Amino acid sequence: MIEILISFAIATSILSISPGPDNIFVLTQSIVNGTKYGLATVIGLMSGCLVHTSLVAFGVSAIIKENENLFFVIKLIGASYLIFLAYKVFKSDAKIVLSNDGVKKESIVALFKKGFIMNVLNPKVALFFLAFFPQFLFSNTISTVIQFYTLGGIFILVSFLVFGMIAVLAGSISNYLKEHAKIGVYLKWGQIIVFVFIAIMILL
Repeated sequence: MIEILISFAIATSILSISPGPDNIFVLTQSIVNGTKYGLATVIGLMSGCLVHTSLVAFGVSAIIKENENLFFVIKLIGASYLIFLAYKVFKSDAKIVLSNDGVKKESIVALFKKGFIMNVLNPKVALFFLAFFPQFLFSNTISTVIQFYTLGGIFILVSFLVFGMIAVLAGSISNYLKEHAKIGVYLKWGQIIVFVFIAIMILL
């Protein structure tokens, strides 16, 4: 059980560090508005993750109770989706582009709301949670709802720590990325490896 949760935390940390719309948004907001504004954005995003966790926890748990075979089909679809994400990352440009153009100053409350809405209304996040979480169910005796909330808690905690660090160190990170263009390549392949590894776990 512990090994599965540790693996989940490691996978989450790699995916959180890898460049994506959310952490780039946090980085740019932190540079333009300041650290506490970046942290407000992070809290908004993580609150949205709690909504997605709840949807997966109760939705998938209900499916498991009704039909184990259907749950297995969902896991296979999830594995296929993760491979698709790996392919999309592979085809994407590894260069990390940071632009502060058009990023306006906003209040802490406004950025919290924007982070929350951005996360909750993003169907890709819902699909990702549905594909990612079931692969890491860790017990045959503990309620699946509790297991999903445990995974959700770990995901939110790890992501908050990573995103919070991005907000606090925004200036230094921005300068580092400008000076070390190849970092994008390493992060890109780290993301691909995680997606493919998890997909293989279920396919095998």
